Amino acid sequence: MAGDTAGDAVRRQALRRMRTLATGLLCFAAVVYLLTLDRGGFWGFVNTGAEASMVGAIADWFAVTALFRHPLGLPIPHTALIPKRKDELGRGLEEFVGENFLHESIIRDRIATVKPALRVGTWLSDPANARTVVDEISTVAAAGLARVRDDHVSALLSEAVFPRLRQEPISPILGGLLAEAVEDDLHRGLVDLGLLELREWLVENPDTVTDVLEERAPWWTPQALNHGVASRIHLEMIKWIEDIQADSQHRARFAFDSWLAQLATGLQEDPETQERAERLKDRMLEHPQVLASSISVWNALRRALTTSLKDPSGAVRERLLHELTNFSAALLADEALRNRIDALASDAAVFIVSRYGSEATAIITHTIERWDGREASERIELHVGRDLQFIRINGTIVGGLVGVLIHAVTVLVT
Repeated sequence: MAGDTAGDAVRRQALRRMRTLATGLLCFAAVVYLLTLDRGGFWGFVNTGAEASMVGAIADWFAVTALFRHPLGLPIPHTALIPKRKDELGRGLEEFVGENFLHESIIRDRIATVKPALRVGTWLSDPANARTVVDEISTVAAAGLARVRDDHVSALLSEAVFPRLRQEPISPILGGLLAEAVEDDLHRGLVDLGLLELREWLVENPDTVTDVLEERAPWWTPQALNHGVASRIHLEMIKWIEDIQADSQHRARFAFDSWLAQLATGLQEDPETQERAERLKDRMLEHPQVLASSISVWNALRRALTTSLKDPSGAVRERLLHELTNFSAALLADEALRNRIDALASDAAVFIVSRYGSEATAIITHTIERWDGREASERIELHVGRDLQFIRINGTIVGGLVGVLIHAVTVLVT
């Protein structure tokens, strides 16, 4: 048969062996019957038993064969049932599986018995298993990131992200974030970084600063005076920044905090400020460099992430391993957490089955409908035919015993 697997070959061999055994018993009964014809006494019991064995064997052979084909090729009514009614059989099997295996109560009871959260926690508690999960996740994630091309990111940003950003007002969001940052002093680190970078730039570029200042000087002042004043201003700028860096309570810091707070309020409440912010947002989104810069940022992030994922001792893998270890410990220690996860798994399984169960079981019908009658019969017989041969064997043995019993009753009566 086309598409046979190694398992099919084993099943076919087992079926052939059982057929040979059942047929051999029939032949043995026939030989015994012929050898004991017209003999009385004990051999009369043997002859009657052999005769009944043949009747039972032939009757059961007919019954088993009639399921899959016409016995002896004769078109006897109500034979070759499977080839003739394979479509009804497929639909019945589909309904049987759906009603008896994909029912909500059965699924929930099974998940409650299995306790998947406890099993997962126990399995992940083994460091080797946790490391295997991290390795698999990292490999799949790295492969997935490698398949994301620049045109994919460009299409996502230009067709989905940017249009959505244009529609959504950004001012209230920025204002809320800025207000919370100022209230929690989250901006202090950024301010300190800005001061550090500004001081280093001033120290490294004195000529640029003095040139800019001298350009703003009056035309009638002496050049030497302009240069001296510009140099002094440059030094004072550096000293002023150093003072701000050293003093967390510097009034310049408070002034900057006040300005940020006013900006946050304006972004949330002032229509004029909001309008300016929205115009700035639109200009940024329309600028082609924004898209190019976004793609560059993504590529840099992807390279860094991919490199870390491929490194067995990388930060990402170690972080994943740490989180998995903590998660497994929490699952083993917290029964309430396990119950919640089991409930979620149960709800998810019920949802999937209720939504897609009919489509899954329909595969049975669709597959059987694609088979022709002969193929369906052969495939089904390949899987259940071996067990059906026991019907023939039992019919032969039981028939013989019943024949002996009937003969004994006949002898007693007569």
